[in-house]
Amino acid sequence: MGGSAGTDNSRTGAEAPADNSGTGAEAPADNPRTGAEAPADNSGTGAKAPRSRASAKAPAVEVEVAGRTVRLSSPDRVYFPGPGYTKLDLFNYYLSVGDGIMRALRRRPTMLQRFPQGIEGEMFFQKRVPTRGVPPWIETTTISFPSGRTADELCPADLAHVAWAAQMGTVVFHPWPVRADDVDRPDELRIDLDPQPGTDFADAVAVAGEVRALLDELGVTGYPKTSGGRGVHIYLRIAPRWTFTQVRRAAIAFAREIERRRPDLVTTAWWKEQRGEKVFIDYNQMARDRTIACAYSLRANGRATVSTPVTWDELPDVEPNDFDLRTVPERFARIGDPHAAIDDAGWDITPLLEWADRDDKEGQGDLPYPPDHPKMPGEPKRVQPSKDRDRKG
Repeated sequence: MGGSAGTDNSRTGAEAPADNSGTGAEAPADNPRTGAEAPADNSGTGAKAPRSRASAKAPAVEVEVAGRTVRLSSPDRVYFPGPGYTKLDLFNYYLSVGDGIMRALRRRPTMLQRFPQGIEGEMFFQKRVPTRGVPPWIETTTISFPSGRTADELCPADLAHVAWAAQMGTVVFHPWPVRADDVDRPDELRIDLDPQPGTDFADAVAVAGEVRALLDELGVTGYPKTSGGRGVHIYLRIAPRWTFTQVRRAAIAFAREIERRRPDLVTTAWWKEQRGEKVFIDYNQMARDRTIACAYSLRANGRATVSTPVTWDELPDVEPNDFDLRTVPERFARIGDPHAAIDDAGWDITPLLEWADRDDKEGQGDLPYPPDHPKMPGEPKRVQPSKDRDRKG
C-alpha cells in the first residue's frame, strides 16, 4: 500500500551476499566499465567522480563521497534491464540527488530493499547491518519491532552511507518516521493515498487536494510527493512528543475527516473487500515498523521511477512515470528540492488527538492493525468481515 515495506519476518534480517572484500563489495562482473565518469556534482554533497583502479582487470571504481572512499564493484551490472540502467547508473543517481535524499534519510533508521543482481534477481529487505564486512564509519541505530525483537539498522549520517548502500545493491530506501535520538517518537506523520482497483493517480491527486485544504484549515504545511507508482504521499513534520500509538491515532482521525468530506472517493476501510473503487488512506503507515519509500528513492520497477517531491501547484499536472532515474537529476539541479523547508518547524498534533477523542465518544474507536502486529488494546476484531461468524447479516 503506497509502497510500504513489510514488517519484521524471516526475510527482513537477511544478510548480504558473500562478501570477501571486507568493504561490502559484491562479486565482480565481467567486462566492467572501470573508467566511467559520475555526473557533475551540483548538489553540494562533496561527491567526486569515480576513479579507476590501476589494474585493467580490476572490476571496481572508487568514489569519494562526503570525505569517505566508497568502492563500487560490478559497475556494468544491469539493474534495470528495460532501459538498460546499470549499477553505476543507480549509484550516480543517488549522488546526483544527494541533498534531497539526505533530507529524507538523515539520522533515520532505514531498511534497505536490496537487489544484488538487479531488479529481476533475488530481492530481500535488510533490517540488520552485519557486524562484519562493513566500513568502520557506517552508523547504525537500534530499533524495536512490535514483536519485541530489536535490530541495528543503517542510520545515514551523510551521503557516503547512501553510496555504500547503493554499492550493496540497494534500490529502495525505507526510513522510519523517527530520528536516532528518539526512535520511539515519530517526527514525521505520513499520509499515504493508495488508489484501489478502479481508481488511479488522478483520483489520488483529487484526494490530495482535500488533504491540502484540511491542512490549510489546521494551519500546517504538508509536503507532497509521488509514490513512484499510482499513489501520492504527503508528509508533515511534527514535534517528536508522541508515541507511535498516539501518532497513528492522529492519522486515523485525519483520515476519517477526509473520508467524511469525500465519502464518494475516500475510504479508511482496512479490509480490501470493503474499500470499493476508492482511494484508501493507509493510516497503518504510522504503525511501528511500517515504512514507505522515501523522497528521491528509486522504485523497483521496469521504468526505474522515482518517488519524487513536487509542489502543490504542479501536483495536478504531473505524470508519475515522467520522474525516473534519468529525468529527476536534471529536475533536481534545475529547481532544487520542493521539500527543502520541511524541517523548518514541527507541528503540534493536539488538534488531531482531540478529533480522535471526539470520534471515540461517537463510537468510532480504533481500526485494525496490520496482521503481524500483536493485538492492541481497544483494537476491533482483526477478522475479514466476510469470514466473521459473529458479524450480523
